[in-house]
Amino acid sequence: MDKLKKLLEKISSDGSMISATLSNKKKGSDVKFNKVSIKPFLSKDKQQYQFSYIFDKNTTHENMSSEEAIEEILVLLKTYFKQGVIFASDGDYQLLVNKKNQVKIIKNKATKTQEKNLSHNRKKNYLIEEDKPCNFLYKLGVMDAEGRVYKNKYDKFRQINKYLEIIEDSIKNLDIQRKLKIVDFGSGKAYLTFALYWYLREKLGIEVEIIGLDLKVDVINYCNKVSEELGYKNLSFKIGDIKGFEDYNDIDIVITLHACDTATDDALIKAVNWNTKLLLLVPCCQHELFRQVRNKTMSPILKHGILKERMSSMITDSIRGNILEILGYSVEIFEFIDTEHTPKNIVIRAINKNSPSKKAKSEYYEFKKMWSIDPYLEKSLKNKIDLV
Repeated sequence: MDKLKKLLEKISSDGSMISATLSNKKKGSDVKFNKVSIKPFLSKDKQQYQFSYIFDKNTTHENMSSEEAIEEILVLLKTYFKQGVIFASDGDYQLLVNKKNQVKIIKNKATKTQEKNLSHNRKKNYLIEEDKPCNFLYKLGVMDAEGRVYKNKYDKFRQINKYLEIIEDSIKNLDIQRKLKIVDFGSGKAYLTFALYWYLREKLGIEVEIIGLDLKVDVINYCNKVSEELGYKNLSFKIGDIKGFEDYNDIDIVITLHACDTATDDALIKAVNWNTKLLLLVPCCQHELFRQVRNKTMSPILKHGILKERMSSMITDSIRGNILEILGYSVEIFEFIDTEHTPKNIVIRAINKNSPSKKAKSEYYEFKKMWSIDPYLEKSLKNKIDLV
């Protein structure tokens, strides 16, 4: 097995393996899978191997590091299988195991070619491409000057691209032949605000005016400096909170990402009063209804703090969606990005259809009664809700 181990270490280190298959079970083998196939792939710039264990009626998969993969192949051939083949860029290696567990390696001419991209055999088609320089991502320290994404920023890179996919899908409902006015409440370090400007203005050529709003003076100064250095003429950042923002009317898009508690509601209220065409809300912590929600039937859930917190969050976001529907918006609530990368992963997307709904209003009051709540959002928009 020593020669095989050296071969596996070689093709692992130089990345020449294309695929491998282990088959022909040894007599007396007690495993239920009949064959194992192995394929390399890249995950966050690290070489990984997917093992597929093939049974009579199904297949299971397991991903392993290079070291784990080498050890697994050696164990499988030593214990369970009599032969295998490794397809590499420099040749096909046939593996034959005798009764003494000695491995004969026969090298033949290569019959398969290496795929250029091993990210599960295809790189995701991001709106911002990997390995292609992007000015704002370079300025913000997400990638280097050649377009290589830094490993510690890869989750942020994925989040930015997921965000742009949502934007791409959302603007189909807007008139993009004229300038779009956009307000981003609580823009923070503004990765996504810069991404929004880059996508709409630099990539699509849409006329935009975007204002990012935040309370931190140093963050606002930094973002304005970066915007100026990038030549993003219609992207500016201002100090202020959601409630006090009165500078503009006729806003086309309102965005709020991770605004705490009722700050999301304040952004929603502003948007409704402006008759905004598109809202994208990513709520954060939700405290208001946690203190109010009551329902005897649901006490097995509500008596546990963590479950009550989750239930309160769902109730809060449901109410936001419901009230927007009452006021004439088409609403979707969906995942932003998986919780491995951020726990704040719910997006409320609302598109103004100017079609108020009495049915949604009836549903809302039943829902409100069920949970014994009196939401801030309803009180703030009562005059508009009463007109429906």
